[in-house]
Amino acid sequence: MAASRITRRLVDVSWCVLVPLSAVIAYLGLSVGVVAVVSEPILGTVLLNGVVIVLVGAARLSRPQWLAHAPAPRPKSEVPYLGRTVVGYAFLAFLAGQSLALWLYTMGGSADFDESIKTREHAGSTLTLLLTLVAAPIAEEMLFRGLLYPLLRRRVNIIASTLVTTGVFGLLHGNIVQFASALPLAALLALVYERTRLLWPCVLLHLGFNLAATFVPAPALAWLANPVSALLLTTAFAGCALILYQKVTGKPVPAVSNGRGEDWQDGEDEVDEPRAASGSRGFNLPRRR
Repeated sequence: MAASRITRRLVDVSWCVLVPLSAVIAYLGLSVGVVAVVSEPILGTVLLNGVVIVLVGAARLSRPQWLAHAPAPRPKSEVPYLGRTVVGYAFLAFLAGQSLALWLYTMGGSADFDESIKTREHAGSTLTLLLTLVAAPIAEEMLFRGLLYPLLRRRVNIIASTLVTTGVFGLLHGNIVQFASALPLAALLALVYERTRLLWPCVLLHLGFNLAATFVPAPALAWLANPVSALLLTTAFAGCALILYQKVTGKPVPAVSNGRGEDWQDGEDEVDEPRAASGSRGFNLPRRR
């Protein structure tokens, strides 16, 4: 029994490593191909996102069983309406991410972030807005919530799947500033997808986040650039995320073990039949002169 638990744990851990690693390698491979054809970085990213949308969309439509996982979505009648709640949590996620990003930027700056700003400025407002408000929200939700998250959920529980997708989502943004700003959003979007099993709510929330990060004036957020604000807002968002988890699942956050030694799983190890069918801006910082 102990050996089988250890084996299952090792398989689960391997799954949490190999699935996102495969997705990242595939994404980077596609990006190399696009860069070989298009030299302009922003235009290339827009085209890369278009390829991701087509490929993941085709997989979701033609092979839904690959992405099906237990448990089946709860009936709407059993789950309270979360529209206003989720919008409020999204606002808090924006503030928490911006505060953490601003604080880190003021502490040590980020050469990669500064370079990304210059790249966007060089590309012009049209391409930048196309990437930030159209291509990135759709492609990133297709990749992370539409592919990576459900694949992880076939083996591990909500919390493990959320943590892994959140970390990979942040890392693919390529710098510490955007990594920090994206973390609360990614955690929220994973829970929203778990509740709805739909991508369009995630895309809309992602779009709203990017819209706010793009058009809210940087001086309006200057008061967030301190460790106290970052700590308080991040802690408040973490608490709200736990509340949302309970509303989504109808149960408290799982303990270290579920009584069977399967703390990574939700009690259903396999899905016998299908039951359900870096381009974000993510920042709003003062520019260095």
